[in-house]
Amino acid sequence: MTNHQKLEQLFLDVFLIEPSEYRLDLRRSEVDTWDSLGVVSLGVGIEETFGYHPTPAEARALASVPDVIALLESRGIGFDG
Repeated sequence: MTNHQKLEQLFLDVFLIEPSEYRLDLRRSEVDTWDSLGVVSLGVGIEETFGYHPTPAEARALASVPDVIALLESRGIGFDG
């Protein structure tokens, strides 16, 4: 499974969205369940899936799929291909 696929599955699991709702440009404002609890769940999911534990400030700053990818790439986790 690629990191893109892992990230998609993470979003489906954490935010309880349908596969058709996931897009690479998906934003927090478009996901009803991406609330304060969703922020915590996303942070935990990132750690479980990718092995990086985002700080609370990093987790709160995530507002889109590109933000998550940029954070992970900045920590050496690749999303090529």
